[in-house]
Amino acid sequence: MPVVPPAPEVLFVCVHNAGRSQMAAALLQERSGGTIRVRSAGSAPAPAVNPLVVEAMKEIGIDIAGAFPRRITDDVVRAADVVITMGCGDACPIYPGKRYEDWQVEDPAGKDLVAVRRIRDDINARVLRLRDELRSSAEKTS
Repeated sequence: MPVVPPAPEVLFVCVHNAGRSQMAAALLQERSGGTIRVRSAGSAPAPAVNPLVVEAMKEIGIDIAGAFPRRITDDVVRAADVVITMGCGDACPIYPGKRYEDWQVEDPAGKDLVAVRRIRDDINARVLRLRDELRSSAEKTS
């Protein structure tokens, strides 16, 4: 019987965990078919997810209406294999042996729905590349 490597875990971090990181997490969860564990968090979580982010995601069939911003913790970072930051600055702890990427993605806060859609589509393209990289890496190690 072949050994199945554990699913990689990806953590998306932005300041408020109300827009970019929520979209990225939901998109990767959906695009990976659940084969990648996904979390999101923020260094200074907002009280709620941006309503236009919820609307833009619903337009493509992903419902994040029940999502809520979470504070980043050391445990969440330690559990992740890949940490994608989106403007969290120095608030994101760095641990050796983890893959870190900083995605320069526009913040949807205060933007209109047209801009939020553009940001969503940018994040989706990045998520698809990340998904494919993680799948390729998993195939090489199995």
